[in-house]
Amino acid sequence: MTNRFRLTIGQLNATVGDLQGNADKARRAWEEARDAGADMLALPEMFITGYQTQDLVLKPAFTRQAEEEIAELAALCTGGPALAIGGPWQDGERLYNAYWVFKDGALVARVLKHRLPHKQLFDELRLFDSGPISGPYPVAGARIGSPICEDGWSPDVAETLAETGAEILVVPNGSPYHRDKLDLRMGHMVGRVVETGLPLVYVNMVGGQDDQLYDGASFVLNPGGHKVVQLPPFQEMLAHVDFTLTDEGWRAEPGLMAPQPDAWEQDYQAMTLGLREYLRKSGFSKVVLGMSGGIDSALVATIAADAIGPENVHCVMLPSEYTSQASLDDAADCAARLGVRLDTVHIEGARDAVGDALAHLMAGTQPDITEENIQSRLRGVMLMAISNKFGGMLLTTGNKSEVGVGYATIYGDMAGGYNPIKDLYKTRVFQTCRWRNANHRDWMMGPAGEVIPPRIIAKPPSAELRPDQKDEDSLPPYEVLDAILEGLVEQDLSLRDLVDQGFDADTVRKVEKLLYGSEWKRYQAAPGPRISTKAFWLDRRYPLVNRWRDRL
Repeated sequence: MTNRFRLTIGQLNATVGDLQGNADKARRAWEEARDAGADMLALPEMFITGYQTQDLVLKPAFTRQAEEEIAELAALCTGGPALAIGGPWQDGERLYNAYWVFKDGALVARVLKHRLPHKQLFDELRLFDSGPISGPYPVAGARIGSPICEDGWSPDVAETLAETGAEILVVPNGSPYHRDKLDLRMGHMVGRVVETGLPLVYVNMVGGQDDQLYDGASFVLNPGGHKVVQLPPFQEMLAHVDFTLTDEGWRAEPGLMAPQPDAWEQDYQAMTLGLREYLRKSGFSKVVLGMSGGIDSALVATIAADAIGPENVHCVMLPSEYTSQASLDDAADCAARLGVRLDTVHIEGARDAVGDALAHLMAGTQPDITEENIQSRLRGVMLMAISNKFGGMLLTTGNKSEVGVGYATIYGDMAGGYNPIKDLYKTRVFQTCRWRNANHRDWMMGPAGEVIPPRIIAKPPSAELRPDQKDEDSLPPYEVLDAILEGLVEQDLSLRDLVDQGFDADTVRKVEKLLYGSEWKRYQAAPGPRISTKAFWLDRRYPLVNRWRDRL
């Protein structure tokens, strides 16, 4: 019996629905693993289909073709390491999330996912059937157990595998990112290692899918919970892990220990990768956005420049007489620092034309938010026209605070195909701008340095839809608003809980009313990268019409 085992971790990026492309990527990874003398290539959960497929996996033709692609791939992967790849399996009326293991084209094992996640952004309980707990399978003298993603978050599957002879746990995952997620994963996986006494390999997907991000950050633990390999986040790569058979069992040898960035950097990289991936997988290479001279559009322009390069970012200033000279100057300054194109399109003429067309209906009324929203919607019309004509995806620029309370105009500044800062509260927008000005990384395609003018960060936010307008005319200060929203959204606190924390009762009631009353807007909002544990719609799904309000 050999006392050496080499496993290749495939921390790779699959595209949902690209069965042939995902198979080709798996084949190239297998060839590299073969050339490195590996005994097994482990790819992530549902790799052949991409993840999450949502209801696409319920289409029989899709599932059948995915299985056929797996079989064709396995037939090509002979004379080298075992191939382990995630994909669906239809067995009569039952559909499983499976992990397929082949050696020289022959099926060695088909592990079925037992625990199906159904909370937060997951819906697997309505898509798949729960499989029985599978036993270990043999590969090159080692017995491998593979709890699939959620199966590793509770003791039962791993303990059963250990009791039935597993010697190494290889855990394939499609585990989406949120802030501080690595620490959460690590805590659960250390638990499995301590309980079973077995080494564990955590193989995670990387890349973006719609509004979800997969951050990779795969790792290897030895018994006792000692981490001996840590791959970087948000980076596609293969890594070879060597195991040695000792008197105590298999032990992984120390390998790459990539440093893990702090939460600010990880969030920023998630937003950047999310935009790049959404564009690439949607077939776009350029973006357009409204540049107002404010902090939100400045940050979105910076993220876009870092994601796809400044030469592919088209910013448009759409001023009216309410636009201050400072905003015009700040927008020009930011665009110049980033190296992006900035054009100006005046909206006064179009606004006046709309006003004239409606004058006979609005005669006798006083100007109010209606006229303000016409300005915003005209900007949306013009930006969409530029998007249509020149082929850049329109980005929206509303932060989570604004999205949370509906301080945004439907069909106006909410118009667009993607919102990179949708899950970022306003107070974090300010701090993220400061972080980006002070930091530059190799994966950023934009310039280094102070790319967001300090004056943009320092000035009071304003929609500039009427004279001398400030956000705080309509909303509590953002420090207060964000704290209340985090209590209501992330923590599900009651109004009484918030008042007991010292917040003003009337302010808390107002924020709750705005939050519930703008649900219909969020339902129509552009997608954006999930970076928190309570992203709107993915994690927090409320009725659009809702008469309930909390009592104090």
